[in-house]
Amino acid sequence: MKNHAYQSVIFDLGAVLVDWNPRYLYKKIFATPEETEHFLEHICTADWNEEQDAGRSLQDGTEMLVARHPEFEAQIRAYYGRWREMLAGPIAGTVEILRRLKDSGHFKLYALTNWSNETFPIALMEYEWLQWFDGILVSGKEKLRKPHADFYQLLLDRYSVNKNATVFIDDNIRNVKAAEKFGIESILFESPAQLLAALEQRGILNNQQQLSA
Repeated sequence: MKNHAYQSVIFDLGAVLVDWNPRYLYKKIFATPEETEHFLEHICTADWNEEQDAGRSLQDGTEMLVARHPEFEAQIRAYYGRWREMLAGPIAGTVEILRRLKDSGHFKLYALTNWSNETFPIALMEYEWLQWFDGILVSGKEKLRKPHADFYQLLLDRYSVNKNATVFIDDNIRNVKAAEKFGIESILFESPAQLLAALEQRGILNNQQQLSA
């Protein structure tokens, strides 16, 4: 039976619905996995990328890093110059869950994503299922990002979402904990099968249809 307590489902995008990983690019650039990991841990770091997600321009972020690490100029410029090569495509099992939620007609669907406003249009062109959402908030456009409470609040305000009747899905434990502290029930995404089980447990989806591998 459907659980009528839930009205809305909020999805993160990267690593939940979209298989994005800079390693897909840098394994082509560096000779060894160790070189790739060193570069992503010490040069083009996740923290640096999040500043572009928060609204800093790709050019400003790139030039700042090139000035700091001129010996890695070519590799740094590849981060956004070859950004499409970081996309491996949709995570099919999660897209199927999204489709089932949409087809049910019972829920409003939203995306809350840390993503540069300069690269997000690429995803919009690549993935037609992004049109299934009732609303999408992109951190780079809003100049706010997870895990800051203001970003969660903005989604609630803009789309009149009742946080007490909502579940939020994200692969980043930091963002999940922040959402829960804010008062939104959350699921830490690990795999499509695990997400399906969590939604079934809440009565949001039934178990009559299994996901494809």
